[in-house]
Amino acid sequence: MSKRLDPRNWASWKPFGIGERKPNNYLELWKAFRSVKGNRRYAWRILNQGTCDGCALGTRGMRDWTMDEIHLCNIRLRLLKLNTMPAMDPAALADAAAAARLTSAQLRDLGRLPYPMLRRRGEPGFTRIGWDEALDLAAERLRGARFGAYLTSRGVPNENYFAAQKSVRALGTNSVDNAARICHSPSTVALKQTIGAAATTCSYTDWIGADLIVFIGSNPSNNQPVAMKYLYHAKKAGTRIVMLNAYREPGMDRYWVPSNAESALFGTKITDHFFPVNIGGDIGFLNGVLKHLIERDLVDKEFVDRHTAGFDEVRTAVAAQSWEELEALSGSTREQMAELAEMLGAARSAVLVWSMGITQHTYGERNVRAIVNLALARGFVGRDNCGLMPIRGHSGVQGGAEMGAYATGLPGGLPVTTANAARFSRAWGFEVPDTPGLTATDMIDAAHAGELDVLISSGGNFLEVLPDPGYCREALARLKTRIHIDIVPSSQMLADCDGDVLLLPAQTRYEMEGGVTETSTERRIIFSPEVKGPRVGEAWPEWKIFTELAARTRPELSDMIRYPGGTAQIRREIEEAVPFYQGIAALKEFGDNVQYGGRHLCQDGRFPTPDGLGRFTVVDPPALERPDGSFMVATRRGKQFNSMIHERRDGFNGATRDAVLMSPYDADRLGLPDGTEVELSGAAGRFTGRVLRAPLTPGNLQIHWPEGNVLLDVTRRSPAARIPDYNAVVTLKRSSS
Repeated sequence: MSKRLDPRNWASWKPFGIGERKPNNYLELWKAFRSVKGNRRYAWRILNQGTCDGCALGTRGMRDWTMDEIHLCNIRLRLLKLNTMPAMDPAALADAAAAARLTSAQLRDLGRLPYPMLRRRGEPGFTRIGWDEALDLAAERLRGARFGAYLTSRGVPNENYFAAQKSVRALGTNSVDNAARICHSPSTVALKQTIGAAATTCSYTDWIGADLIVFIGSNPSNNQPVAMKYLYHAKKAGTRIVMLNAYREPGMDRYWVPSNAESALFGTKITDHFFPVNIGGDIGFLNGVLKHLIERDLVDKEFVDRHTAGFDEVRTAVAAQSWEELEALSGSTREQMAELAEMLGAARSAVLVWSMGITQHTYGERNVRAIVNLALARGFVGRDNCGLMPIRGHSGVQGGAEMGAYATGLPGGLPVTTANAARFSRAWGFEVPDTPGLTATDMIDAAHAGELDVLISSGGNFLEVLPDPGYCREALARLKTRIHIDIVPSSQMLADCDGDVLLLPAQTRYEMEGGVTETSTERRIIFSPEVKGPRVGEAWPEWKIFTELAARTRPELSDMIRYPGGTAQIRREIEEAVPFYQGIAALKEFGDNVQYGGRHLCQDGRFPTPDGLGRFTVVDPPALERPDGSFMVATRRGKQFNSMIHERRDGFNGATRDAVLMSPYDADRLGLPDGTEVELSGAAGRFTGRVLRAPLTPGNLQIHWPEGNVLLDVTRRSPAARIPDYNAVVTLKRSSS
């Protein structure tokens, strides 16, 4: 990597970008320092000795395996407070109605959940109980009940996922799901179908020195900030950065990497080429690029002939798709599609990166298949500086499905079939169900319909993460029992219930005896040791909570479910259950890691499919669904981690949480100055906010998530992955208030 200064990539000649709109990373350090007052030594040990529980880049301490530099992002700094805060006063939840008037941030600021607490039906609030009483009550309610379990990805390690899914299956159901369902489940489905592996095929090191990196519906400047340092070095190595998105994200245009002297002083121009597309128009654009590649003879014919199947069918299909159709859907032009096709055709290497702008649609699986088609057409798989990368936003999400905490998948990502269920029945000594369970969204539907008795929610907050909060609240209220496992209180815990609500306090990953592991986006399984520091009340590790729930519900299986050897014993069982996790059992010290599959999957064009070939698939463009005069609106992330909002104003674009981001063309056409209060109306609800001009493709709007969930139709989900659609067609008018 070149260490010479390169003014061609500088974002500004102003030292430190003074006067420019951008996040103040040094102020973030000061805020983090203030937030952990009284526990600063513990916080420092977490930063230096723990594996990051923020995004899925997977730093160990403040280092990683991509480059020998310091790595510390704002997300991790903001999570320090949660990881070090003291116990709350249980009296704060004695009046649930009063507590429910607090914001989610205020609830978190109350402190950690220190003890098991119970609110019986009809009681005003929660009272402290002992673990034995709590577990026996839960076991009584679970015995013979229709139930589901959901685990969020907030720092949840592999050991918790594995023990939880095994426990749920010991209770006779596959209805266990995790946060991957609502972020990258279409990637899992489509990648398994096309290349045989539901994970990124490359490593972060492949970014640096690639001819091209193409970001599609992804904004790492906000969601994976450490990645911006990789992009800084990629630019220094001559890599060109391309972005396809409805919104020209300011942080992807220019970024100041705080731990690199050159970038901290002058910033870095990140994106070299931006291609605007409509929300939901990605297939139109990607198919148009593929059409150009074929027509201009830019396909890697040797790779396609030797290593793939289905190309002729795809060639015929895209030939039949008219340019007019593709332009109308994408909101772009055939000339812009040709520009990217020429760039891909001239590139010797490229990495294609995508995130929830691609997956969170009713046709999310088709979006991913369209990306795979481009990579296969150019042979950008299985070699240096090439790959397909569904970049993960949370540290626990890659391992969740691989551990089997998935309603439609067993450990190792195996589909739920009679044969696969029989395999694990033999291994575990009890019968594993052979039909898929309820996904996260299906659990809410079942609860709403009165067809679910008990919900176990480990972290997460359906009231904030799923479409139509009113519908979710009604569903939660109709359950007979709710069991919430978490480290801090949340609004979901305070929702009404037709029965009892039980709160069980969990440990953070840094508190777990024996240490734990996470799996990063690049498939690296990383050990995170227990970090010496204060402990909170009677909090338990989640793996122990789930196994004890199952053991008390079915005492005859207790010896098969409990782990007296702790997390080390769980890792040994993971290695037996998931062959490609070979090596996890040996991880026991800080920095220990193993990257399953090595640097590249599909090495040299050999795909883990039955015939060893990658598969092109015909991707039909979705129908245009936007009537004249309406807009397509997407929900975006601001200054937040998952649904935890850290600031009311986004430092990248100045947007407050009620902002309605709109193109200047549309704002001028409608006579709407910035700050004008407007009302968006859709099939599911209404949202009131204030106009903010932004570099958006005309005809498209963006509002913040989770505030914008009131507009989302709960019935709109993709057919295979069952991911909710986080976009909506709306009309807009000036607010009458």
